[in-house]
Amino acid sequence: MSKFDRYLLSQLLALFGFFALILVAVYWVNRAVGLFDQLIGDGQSALVFLEFSILTLPNAIRLVLPVAAFAATVYVTNRLMQESELVVMQATGFSAFRLARPVLYFGLAVMVMQLALTNVLVPASQRILSERSAEISQNVTARFLNAGQFMHPSKGITLYIREISPTGELLDIFLADERAPDERAVHTARKAFLVRGEVAPKLVMVDGSTQTFARADGRLSVTRFSDFTLDLAGFVSVADTGRTAINALPTRVLLAASAESQAATGANEAQLLEEGHSRLAAPLLAVAAPLIGFAALMLGSFSRFGLWRQIALAVGLLIAMQLVWTWGGSAAITSATAWPMVYLAPALGSLTGAALLWYAQRPRRVRAVLA
Repeated sequence: MSKFDRYLLSQLLALFGFFALILVAVYWVNRAVGLFDQLIGDGQSALVFLEFSILTLPNAIRLVLPVAAFAATVYVTNRLMQESELVVMQATGFSAFRLARPVLYFGLAVMVMQLALTNVLVPASQRILSERSAEISQNVTARFLNAGQFMHPSKGITLYIREISPTGELLDIFLADERAPDERAVHTARKAFLVRGEVAPKLVMVDGSTQTFARADGRLSVTRFSDFTLDLAGFVSVADTGRTAINALPTRVLLAASAESQAATGANEAQLLEEGHSRLAAPLLAVAAPLIGFAALMLGSFSRFGLWRQIALAVGLLIAMQLVWTWGGSAAITSATAWPMVYLAPALGSLTGAALLWYAQRPRRVRAVLA
C-alpha cells in the first residue's frame, strides 16, 4: 500500500469512527426512549433496561455502518478537493480509478465489520433478547401485579390484590372475568401465588370461591374451594415462546430454509431465504456506498466553496440505492426463487460508482482534445 493510500485510508477510518459514533448514539437514544417507557413502565429495574439497551446495539451499528461510511467518504473527499490535495494527485497522473483504490480498501474493511455483525453478533444478541423478553413476559408480578389498586391486565379482566407479602404470596385476591358474553365469573381467595407454566404463569388460589352469574336467567352459582389453579394464558398477553424469531436463526439455517425452520419460525421458504441472503448482501452496500460518494465528488473540479452539487448527486444516488434495496427485499419475499433480487442494490451501486469514475476522467480528456 502506497503512502497516499495509507494517508487517505487513515482519514476515512478516522471520520468513519466519528460518524458511526454519532449515528449509533442517535439511533440508540431513540430506541432507548421506547425501551424505557416499556420496561420501566412495566415495573422492570434499571439493570433490565440497561441489558436490553446493550442487546439492541449490534443491530443499531449494523444499520448505520453503510451510512457512516458514505458520510465519511463524502466529507474527506470534499475536504481534500478544497485543499487541492486530490487535484495535485491528479496532476501527477493518478486516474480516478487509481484515486479510488483506498476508498475500495475502506469499503472492504467496513464490509468485513458488517459481515461479522449481521452473521454473528446480531443473531446472537437477538436470541438472547428473545429469551429475556419471554422471561419478562411471563413475570406477571413485575408487569401488572400491584397491591392496593384495581388493575386491568387485558380487556374484560379486573384484578385487585390487597397485599403482596415479601415471600410473593398474594393476599386477599379478587379476579373478575367478563369476557364471556353469556356469563360473568368472579374469583376470590384468601391468598394465592404464581407458578411458572409452559405458555403463561398459573395462579394457584387457596381458600376461596368462584361466583358465576348467568346473564340469560340471572342465576348465580357459588363454588367454594380449598385450592384452585387458574391458567393465566387467556387472562394476560404473553410472548409466543413457542416460535423462534427469524432474525435469531444462524445464517446457514436460513439459507437451508428447511421444513423444520419454517415450522419453528412460522415463516415460509421465501422469507427465510430473503433474510439469509440479505445478511450476505447488506455488507456489500458498505462497499457501494463510499464508492458512490467518492465517484460523485470526483465529477467536480477544485472549488473553495465546496462541491455541493456533487454532494447532492451523491446523496440522491444513495437514496436511490436504498430504494432499490427495499424493493429487492420486498420482491424476494414474494417467491422462493427471487432471492437474487436482494443483490441488485449493491450490484447497481457498485456499477454506478464505476461508471461515475469512468465519466469523471473521460470528459476532461475530450474537452482537452477539442480545445
